[in-house]
Amino acid sequence: MKLAYTGWTWLIHHKDNYQWEFEQFLREVSDLGYDSVENFAFITKYFDNDAEAVNKLLKKYKLDLVNMYLHLREGPEADYANAVNYAEFMKKTGTRYMNMQAVMYQDDPKNHPTDEQAIRDYALLSNRIGKMCKENGIIPCYHPHWGTAVFTKNEIDIYEKYVDHDLVKLCIDTAHTALAGMDPVKTIEDYGDRIGYIHFKDLDPDTSICPERPLVRFLPLGWGTIDFSGVYKALQKIAYDGVICVELDNSPVCNYHSAMVSRQYLHNVLHL
Repeated sequence: MKLAYTGWTWLIHHKDNYQWEFEQFLREVSDLGYDSVENFAFITKYFDNDAEAVNKLLKKYKLDLVNMYLHLREGPEADYANAVNYAEFMKKTGTRYMNMQAVMYQDDPKNHPTDEQAIRDYALLSNRIGKMCKENGIIPCYHPHWGTAVFTKNEIDIYEKYVDHDLVKLCIDTAHTALAGMDPVKTIEDYGDRIGYIHFKDLDPDTSICPERPLVRFLPLGWGTIDFSGVYKALQKIAYDGVICVELDNSPVCNYHSAMVSRQYLHNVLHL
């Protein structure tokens, strides 16, 4: 399996210095022993669609760009056009996976009960993007996410009812899964070979912490209560041989420290 780390949290500070921050991200995760990286797809704009400039940095730090993360938030036609543009860039960088995520609600997600029509629309858009990706040698994976139309087990199952399984896989995120009240180990067992990609991040079980935005409870690996040994065993049982990508939205100290803590956990506990 490849061990990747997500880089978007490095690129949120200095809007006039994105290229420097992207290289800083690559330098730090390479130093820690990760072999691969992922990032939001709009990094293409930071490099003016110059894939060769990105390739030179990846080569410099001996890293593979394995995934680009597409936010579905501009409407189906604009989202599809973005996917086509990103796919062209991905082919030039050898990027194999495209994660998709629904738009996040601007108000409390509790104000939004399950919306089967919205979920169906996301599935049909996923199918359209999936067909394009398949033609370009890319594997699209849909990411159930807190605060979006596809988050809970019931919502994932509705999505699965409408999506073409030959075109689109799932990206399971251990922390979002736990937030949704699902057991990450059982989730992997339940969806089996539907899983094309996985995010590892831990979760503080204290539900009293910032209940209006529970993403602040995300933690480096080993600092929360998610059973990553069980998760890894479940991945082995389904013969998963893809990417384990560590992600953390909010670093308790700094991005480097969180990536280091998680890399040590992967090495010392999971022997990866």
